[in-house]
Amino acid sequence: MNFKALFNPETIAVVGVSLTNERHPANVIYNKLLLRYPVKVYPVNPRGGRLQQDTVYASVAHIPAAIDLVVVAVRADYVPDIVKDCIASGVGGAAIISGGFAEAGRVDLQQQLVDMARAADFAFIGPNCLGIYAPARFDTFFLPGERLVRPEPGNVAVVSQSGGVLVDQMVKFAEQGVGLSLAVSIGNKALIREVDLLDYFAADDRTRVIAFYVEGFARNEGRRFVRRAAELTKPVVMLKAGKTAAGSKAVSSHTASLAGDYRVFSEIMTQHGIVEARDEFEMLSFCEALSCYQKPIAGNVAIISVSGGHGALASDVCAARGLSVNRLDRETRTGIRERLSSRIQAIASLENPIDLTGSAVDDDFVAAAAGLSTAPGIEAVVLLLLPYSPGITSDLGARLSHVFRHSDKLLVAYVPHQEKYRMLIEGFELNNVPVSSSIEGAVLMVEALRRCAVC
Repeated sequence: MNFKALFNPETIAVVGVSLTNERHPANVIYNKLLLRYPVKVYPVNPRGGRLQQDTVYASVAHIPAAIDLVVVAVRADYVPDIVKDCIASGVGGAAIISGGFAEAGRVDLQQQLVDMARAADFAFIGPNCLGIYAPARFDTFFLPGERLVRPEPGNVAVVSQSGGVLVDQMVKFAEQGVGLSLAVSIGNKALIREVDLLDYFAADDRTRVIAFYVEGFARNEGRRFVRRAAELTKPVVMLKAGKTAAGSKAVSSHTASLAGDYRVFSEIMTQHGIVEARDEFEMLSFCEALSCYQKPIAGNVAIISVSGGHGALASDVCAARGLSVNRLDRETRTGIRERLSSRIQAIASLENPIDLTGSAVDDDFVAAAAGLSTAPGIEAVVLLLLPYSPGITSDLGARLSHVFRHSDKLLVAYVPHQEKYRMLIEGFELNNVPVSSSIEGAVLMVEALRRCAVC
């Protein structure tokens, strides 16, 4: 099954637009595509007519152009005829936003769609989903454009059974500065499922990391997914719902999925090198780290800060995650101390964590980073920056990134995400160094590299 038209359309038809209700989901989708994206979009309503001076077509078959993608937002009962019309008209694929299928007990209606699509080799996402968000290219979500938080283009693909979870993650990704190659809400995943999308993103040049929010699999599907993920050369991050009895019940009513035995599935994922996230926060941190680095590590960490308290907190998180914060060798400590400014040479602690104290300036951070960039036994450096420290400038992120550009060590940073610190953060991000808004997030970035089998 070819997904090119589905995920890279040039022409889109929106079926279900209302001539009287501008707030109808189909109208929201149509207006966004018309006003915000570089695709040619056509409105469809059986009554025909005009909408904002544009012709409304009575069916997809009446559109005088080849259509790559059809977005369907009508009552469930009408969907089979629309899919039949799409197939007959040579449409490339569909995003079926409409609900009222298996999740509402109408398994027969959903199966009717699947049977038609398989017979015609016709690709569709859904039903009961938001569809597809492709940064700067197109967006089928029925959410008003002024309310949707849009991550910038990047190299992380996110696939989610839940549209709500996907949109929430997009907010977090945007806040953290993590870009997306594609975001796909698959809802009931009647036809296109996680395994199919694994194969697509494995071959997608835009995608470097593949992340999934999964509520459940069909019988034996989870094992097949894990085995296929283990064969890929790209990291796979998984957030699985239905870990408890209550969660399993909620999953079943949401997308008619079987949650299965979570404990067994979790163990299988670990064995096959899939990076399992316990919650949305871990998923974000793992994706950010893996979008920048794909290098395996055992977990030997050095920490740099200007605050002993921050260093202690980071050490605790490292220990809880099985990461090692070992004492630096004498040669490394001596080399760093010799490079420090005279004002802090006698007061800085270089044991690991390195505490440069609040009197440190940019050059002191560079000295510590340069020493760690060649230190034996260190694989990753966690940099805890407090940008309100008086000696730090906005150029520090770029300077420290430059130090590690030719090093085999990994650098991750913690900087509070406030607009006034944006230039400092960008100094890291523009040099492909991940920056977390929390100490725990920075440590999780290192943890992702320890757990990723294909890194």
